Amino acid sequence: MSDSQDIFAAGGVDAPEQPAPGAAQPYRVLARKYRPSKFSELIGQDAMVQTLANAIKRDRLAHAFLMTGVRGVGKTSTARLIAKALNCIGEDGQGGPTIDPCGQCEPCRSIAEGSFIDVIEMDAASHTGVDDVREIIEAVRYSSVSARYKIYIIDEVHMLSKNAFNALLKTLEEPPPHVKFIFATTEVNKVPITVLSRCQRFDLKRISAEQLSAHFGMIVEKEGVTAEQEALDLIAQAAEGSVRDGLSILDQAIAHADMDGDGQVKAVQIREMLGLSDRSAVRRLFAKLLEGDSAALLDAISEQYKIGVEPLSLMNGLLSLSHQVTLFKVGRASDPTLSDSAKQQFADWSEQLSYPVLHRLWQLLLKGYQEVQQAHLPREACEMALLRVLCAGDMPDPGKLAKMLEQNGSVTASTAAMQEAAPPPPQAAPVAQATPLAPAPAPTETPEPQAGALPNDFSEVVKAVGRVSAVLESILIADMRLISLDAPNVIYQPVRAIGDSDIRKITEALRQETGRDWKFTEGQGEAQPSLVEREQQIRDAERQAILDAPLVKAAFEAFPDAVLLEDEDSRPQESRSA
Repeated sequence: MSDSQDIFAAGGVDAPEQPAPGAAQPYRVLARKYRPSKFSELIGQDAMVQTLANAIKRDRLAHAFLMTGVRGVGKTSTARLIAKALNCIGEDGQGGPTIDPCGQCEPCRSIAEGSFIDVIEMDAASHTGVDDVREIIEAVRYSSVSARYKIYIIDEVHMLSKNAFNALLKTLEEPPPHVKFIFATTEVNKVPITVLSRCQRFDLKRISAEQLSAHFGMIVEKEGVTAEQEALDLIAQAAEGSVRDGLSILDQAIAHADMDGDGQVKAVQIREMLGLSDRSAVRRLFAKLLEGDSAALLDAISEQYKIGVEPLSLMNGLLSLSHQVTLFKVGRASDPTLSDSAKQQFADWSEQLSYPVLHRLWQLLLKGYQEVQQAHLPREACEMALLRVLCAGDMPDPGKLAKMLEQNGSVTASTAAMQEAAPPPPQAAPVAQATPLAPAPAPTETPEPQAGALPNDFSEVVKAVGRVSAVLESILIADMRLISLDAPNVIYQPVRAIGDSDIRKITEALRQETGRDWKFTEGQGEAQPSLVEREQQIRDAERQAILDAPLVKAAFEAFPDAVLLEDEDSRPQESRSA
């Protein structure tokens, strides 16, 4: 009997059962079991690994690193690998920093186990305050106990408070030579720029679906499990670039497969487990959508709903499909998982559908996706959204509509009847030459004023002032309505109050340009519109003429929600205070 058992027996308590030597260890999930232990096992981050390797070889190590990227791409794992690389001493105990740590020395093994005293990990999500940062600031003054570098790994660093960041700034900028900081975050935009500027930043990329699928294939082989390639592809797509998410799904898929008896991970099981729609089923639904068969469309939606496919997933599949067809049309198809029949179908659709149709289809499906996402009745919202897409297929394309209007003058029989009942449009002037509200005088050549001559037109007065000051010119243009002009006397009516100082500056500018003293008097009576108001009247007249054109009227009838766009840059400028 062992000493510990003697103690329990003396106290009258049964000793706890000790695990037998060689007993099975508790199961570890795949995401933990296959965590990278060296840089060569880190997939999809070749650029970062190369940069670190060169920095180590050239002894140009930064004092602070920032790892950013989506969840599950390896930020924390990379931070631990950097800690290993900087503190590895080799199997003989004489090694230095290396990009390929041995994994056998005491620092490597302790860091892997999370028990190394000189590598301190802190979760900023639960240690957000300034007091937690002050503990770090106090500790960095002391040398490392047994390692080459004392390394602080702060995960989810964006969760630190503003005061905590401010407290860390000075230490982060000038840390002791034996201290390295490694930060990890998924939301780098929340990290203050003052912190970012003090760190060497690495943006960890999303892992491509092809790399994830190959990685999962290697793992299932090591686990002694068989899996269909399509199943691995589905898991890789569902992971959305995250290794950890993909491994969690794969773990669940293996457990699901074992229940069937053959132990194989199958694609149909993955779809059932994740609520995904069969890609071929989505293609059939897409085909019915293009054919305009409403009854078959509703039956297909009902069938997918019965087998557990979520309406949002269905809309997502149709969006992805329309995107793939567009890529086929531009010659950029790059999905290696497609079968030959699917590729042929995509090629046929890309030839049949024009760019405007594909664009309109994408917009309608995207709006439908948003509606389903927010709807209290997702299935009904999905059906209504797809029926709207189906009905929109009967509407004329805007480009074809304009061509039809030019050629035939009508779109439908009703439009043609309306146009026949209406008086024929005048053929004298095009739309661009619409008559303004106030007819402009016939253009005449105005000779340039001679030296000493006074301008006899208000526009010439404005130009003369503009040669001295653009600010004063803007006042004349926007804030002054002319009553009479008998140079050098001007009687005006203000649009809004004009200060006496501005009037003095205007008269001084005119005296400088003409050599004569001018007098501006505020008066009463009928005044002309200001130059800005006159320009706006012309624009309004042109707009109305465009709206009255038969072609535009027919277009608004076909598309009631259409809007006539204007060039914002051509709007009249408001006056500025001098």
